[in-house]
Amino acid sequence: MPDRTEVLDARGLKCPLPVLKAEKRLAAMQAGETLTVLATDPMAKVDIPLFCRRQNYACVEERDGDVLKFTITKGAAPAP
Repeated sequence: MPDRTEVLDARGLKCPLPVLKAEKRLAAMQAGETLTVLATDPMAKVDIPLFCRRQNYACVEERDGDVLKFTITKGAAPAP
């Protein structure tokens, strides 16, 4: 299993940019790799987990003050 981990700093970006940037970065990654997304837009709390569920990606959310931290592990491609 790949052990590659990347960080996407989306702090200060408004919806839908954190999700769009995460989607682009994850598209270039292999299944099993991890992307950590840092965001400050409150809508990211809804948008990023929803995106992950639709794509079959695991998502763990943490909060550090005003910063939301999403650790996303890319899974297999979603079923059609």
